Amino acid sequence: MPDLSTEDQKLVTLARATRARIQAAEGAAVRDTDGRTYAAATVDLPSLQLTAVQAVVAMAVASGSTGVDACVVLGEAHDLTEPDAAVLSDFAGANGVVVHVGDARGTIAATHPA
Repeated sequence: MPDLSTEDQKLVTLARATRARIQAAEGAAVRDTDGRTYAAATVDLPSLQLTAVQAVVAMAVASGSTGVDACVVLGEAHDLTEPDAAVLSDFAGANGVVVHVGDARGTIAATHPA
């Protein structure tokens, strides 16, 4: 994981483990503005569908977080989807959100602001 801080490497580990645990399409992890971390995977039920990013931001909001500073998304996509970018933009910390997108093994392919 070149060029990632230790804290962002932790997010990669959390996203990867969460995705693998339930064999979900995606895993995501965020660090909120207080330094707390959250991880979630894709939810694909007949009555509820959430991307991993939507699920992890919902967890942060439900835990009382006021914003996120960093996000890692791991799966088959090579870039952040528009709906996921919108969710992160809605809940960004004061300095925005740095997003790392990578494959299921945790190899980061792209880093950009959301």
